[in-house]
Amino acid sequence: MDKIGTLEKFGPEFQIKVLTLLISDIPFLQQTFDIIDPSSFESNSRKWIVELILEYYTKYKKSPTALVFKEEAEKIQSDVLKVSVYNELKKISNHLSDKDAEYVKDKFLQFCKNQTLKDAILQSVTFLEHENYDAIKKVVDEAMSAGLERNYGHDWKKDIEKRLFEDPRKTIETPWECVNKVMDGGLAGGELGIIVSPAGAGKSWTLTAIGAAAMRAGKKVLHFTLELNDNYTGLRYDTLFTGIEPAELKNHYDIVKKAVDGVSGEIIIKYFPCKTINSHSLLAHIKQMESIGFIPDLLIVDYADLLRSHDKAEARYLELGAIYEELRSIAGELYLPCWSASQSQRSSISEKIIMADKIAESYNKIMTADFVMSLSRTADDKQMNTARAHIIKNRFGPDAITFPAMINVMKGVIDIFDENSSQGIQAQKAMNNSDNIVKKMLHKKLTDSLTTDTSIIG
Repeated sequence: MDKIGTLEKFGPEFQIKVLTLLISDIPFLQQTFDIIDPSSFESNSRKWIVELILEYYTKYKKSPTALVFKEEAEKIQSDVLKVSVYNELKKISNHLSDKDAEYVKDKFLQFCKNQTLKDAILQSVTFLEHENYDAIKKVVDEAMSAGLERNYGHDWKKDIEKRLFEDPRKTIETPWECVNKVMDGGLAGGELGIIVSPAGAGKSWTLTAIGAAAMRAGKKVLHFTLELNDNYTGLRYDTLFTGIEPAELKNHYDIVKKAVDGVSGEIIIKYFPCKTINSHSLLAHIKQMESIGFIPDLLIVDYADLLRSHDKAEARYLELGAIYEELRSIAGELYLPCWSASQSQRSSISEKIIMADKIAESYNKIMTADFVMSLSRTADDKQMNTARAHIIKNRFGPDAITFPAMINVMKGVIDIFDENSSQGIQAQKAMNNSDNIVKKMLHKKLTDSLTTDTSIIG
């Protein structure tokens, strides 16, 4: 058999991986639908599976389910072919979680394109004999455009079921139920979320809490840090999972080891010095991680203000705007949810609620991000471990909402509550008590001052 025209040279396992992708990856099936030739596959059982996939997709615009394969396989007259098909389907189920999908897709797509081009060249011989150059151009052009992406966009009239019954956003939740609710489930691929607060209010801890929540859900997190080194950032994750202060972790190795082993997700923490890299460097590192098998589900950049823009701008506020646009572009290109943080103005340190006008230097941060939440912790809040989380911008639901919060950075506690929940009511009481304590202290200070002044006059 001519190996050039078949997939034999790639081997049986490669062909099984291709079948797995044709069943599990609808965009890939759409892209290759017009150029797949079942005869390219070696065995009759694989050819049968490909023919069923193409026939089913032609009719239903979906790939066959396990039930469809079972029902159709039962109709096969040849017992030998039926057993062979069942064996192939079992092999397919074992490859659903393979990590080399992109490689297989690239190789198979290139094979199909080459086959289509070869057929076009063979057809051109006949056209050339009759000097039919228009026909030659047509078949060659069609061959060159084979395998292009078939997703032309959302057809509003035809895609009703897709619109109504398929989840348009595959979200990763934050640790806070009330925040997830207003975000319609969390942050999804291609979206950018920003935490805003003044220096020392807990931006990095909050980003770490988001990363830890994703890990608890079994996700892979890639955490870039441009402020704290990677080792210290790792200690913060240890604190979040154990409740032990960073300085004390070394005295509790067994507890830390047990906590780490109990987390189903994974994380890689990469440190870059402040202002030394741009978003393209981040993208290159992500691609490098993917090449060794670490494909992240969530991206954290702590924090975007410390990046450089790819194109140097004349003014810092223009550069910052470009940085956030580039970061969201990466999230879109990789279809990853991305969380980062931004500094608020120095004056916001005493604000009980930080609004959009307190974001430092560039309002383009707000315009670019999909979700923006501020954290305010006055000096009194820090004493009482209280805080306020305010939704500045939200593409997925309501904004201008303020939630009570409890933050204890020594223990890694970052809790945000619905104001009507029992924890939210307690947090609000703690903040009110803090206000009353401050008022009493100010009153006492004023009284003491007046008493001293009176005694001096007397």
